[in-house]
Amino acid sequence: MTVLTITKLTASVGAEVTGVDSDRLASDDTLGADILDALEDNGVLVFPGLALEPEAQVAFCRRLGEIDHSSDGHHPVAGIYPVTLDKSKNSSAAYLRATFDWHIDGCTPLRDECPQKATVLSAKQVASSGGETEFANSYAAYDAFTDAERERFGALRVVHSLEASQRRVTPDPSPEELARWRARPTHEHPLVWTHRSGRKSLVLGASADHVVGMDPDEGRALLADLLDQATRPELVYGHRWSVGDTVIWDNNGVLHRAARYAPDSPREMLRTTVLGDEPIQ
Repeated sequence: MTVLTITKLTASVGAEVTGVDSDRLASDDTLGADILDALEDNGVLVFPGLALEPEAQVAFCRRLGEIDHSSDGHHPVAGIYPVTLDKSKNSSAAYLRATFDWHIDGCTPLRDECPQKATVLSAKQVASSGGETEFANSYAAYDAFTDAERERFGALRVVHSLEASQRRVTPDPSPEELARWRARPTHEHPLVWTHRSGRKSLVLGASADHVVGMDPDEGRALLADLLDQATRPELVYGHRWSVGDTVIWDNNGVLHRAARYAPDSPREMLRTTVLGDEPIQ
């Protein structure tokens, strides 16, 4: 029998998991279902000081679902993507500055792929200042709505784009940058995501550009207000990293962002992404 000790970190989101070491996480076939159940209940799971090796991280993630290999080539281990602002370790580092804003991964796919199911990060190096990762429970944000708000917001649809998220960190792009951003297709999603489980969450964040059928400025003001509501302190868990920590989160119901840190910081997280199979609907 799998025995995990799960201790809630906040009333809304986040729990610490103990009672498992890196070898067991990588090799125990019975753990996958238990971890996914715990993730559904808590949104974010923290494994402090796990010291999970890259190969073991990928092996663990395979127990949760299919691994995203679209970013292979940045790290010697397939399935690992280095999250760092150091361009010598990640040639796409400039795009990662957009992770300083609240977002949900996978809202602007290349085609019509579902958003990623879950993401695992392990800390290889940490920032001397900043660099925490914050998580906000967007299920709880929806649950806090009044009946009138649920009716109103449940009818809204939002256009998401790569350009919207990148403009937040590069407000005056070059023509070449703008062309690259606009080469990525935009996607229209409902503001309220009704999950197979019956739970509902909000699809918000940096990629949310405008509300369909609303004046652009009015719609953006509404999206900003909703994001502020969804990321109230009581709905947020902030993880202060130590080398060796591993964190996994439910990308379908949890917004996340990295606290800003110096561009020359050695901070490096190793990421593995579990592909999703549930469209936003």
